[in-house]
Amino acid sequence: MLNIALFGPPGAGKGTQSKYLIEKYNLTYISTGDILRKEIAEESELGRRAKDVIAAGGLVSDDLIVQIIEKRITSENKDGILFDGFPRTIVQAYILDGLLLKLNTSLSFMLSLDVPKEELITRLLERGKSSGRSDDNLEVIQKRLKEYEEKTMPLIDFYKDRGKYIAINGIGSIADITDRLNNAIEKTLKRSYFNIVVTGKPGAGRGTQAKKLAEKYNLAYISTGKMMRLEIEAGTELGLKCKEFMDKGDLVPDEYPIRIIEKAIRDNPQVNGYVFKGFPRTLVQAYILDGLLKKINSGVDIAIELDASTLTAIKRLSQRSKTIKARSYDMSTEVIIHRLEEWKHTIKKDVASFYSNKNKILKIDGSGEDDAVFAEIDKTISTLINP
Repeated sequence: MLNIALFGPPGAGKGTQSKYLIEKYNLTYISTGDILRKEIAEESELGRRAKDVIAAGGLVSDDLIVQIIEKRITSENKDGILFDGFPRTIVQAYILDGLLLKLNTSLSFMLSLDVPKEELITRLLERGKSSGRSDDNLEVIQKRLKEYEEKTMPLIDFYKDRGKYIAINGIGSIADITDRLNNAIEKTLKRSYFNIVVTGKPGAGRGTQAKKLAEKYNLAYISTGKMMRLEIEAGTELGLKCKEFMDKGDLVPDEYPIRIIEKAIRDNPQVNGYVFKGFPRTLVQAYILDGLLKKINSGVDIAIELDASTLTAIKRLSQRSKTIKARSYDMSTEVIIHRLEEWKHTIKKDVASFYSNKNKILKIDGSGEDDAVFAEIDKTISTLINP
């Protein structure tokens, strides 16, 4: 789904541009202002509660906004959603995340129409003369702009940090601004990610090689094991649930790594792609990963299967147990052997075969020195990323 938040101060032209965007991209239009004015005109209970707040230039409570938006989102079936006038605060941004999560989607990006304050006041006063809107008078306009600056401007940093903020020059003809918006959307939609799965038996060097790939090609390194260990160290509920499985070298139930991967993808949209270490470990997880990546119109490009002899793997894991990088499951030879058997009979059979059947497997001997192994991997990866 293409989900856009159209951002900008009162008078920036969001309503005008929204009409073009919803038609071109077949989007459900969510304008809290329009919906509220309709409620007021119909003198509904919601309208009566909101009337005094809107007339004074204030913001309607989040409780009312959520009720309006959720009802509209679930009543239409289109290719995405355009939010005009929402979110307006950081709290509402988190609320929007939650609403979209219920639809198994997320906000694609925020488009911000930038217009100088003097121009905004002129536009709004002219609109007041032609439309008769009671809230388009100088006193209310100045209050609305001040409130926008104080409560809404922090959203810029919020979405910049997530790599989802796109500024658009809001000065010029309607057609010019429309072209700028369309160009920004098309450019973003055409963006492609290169995604790598690094699989292989424990002790084959998966983490080392995945990190090298992430660093060279600006990929987000996603290690479900590392992220779950952080949860364990923090003593979170998720961490405690994962610990009992990880201590025995068993697979953690799918729901936990899924939550971790979704967050990692959502928090790193600015990268060139993602490199996954430790996931997928089952056939089901391979299908799950396809689904997670499909949300960003992407998929797995290649899976690297690292191999090393069983003796080499045991030696490496035993040596790691004596360092600060030690894992709880490195401490027992019995657990190490259990994990190696699990790889041989489950992961290799299902995951490696899954990508092999798609002609997306690259088998590499991981028993050599780290740099030599990476050089061998990079011979293929460099040609795929930079054909």
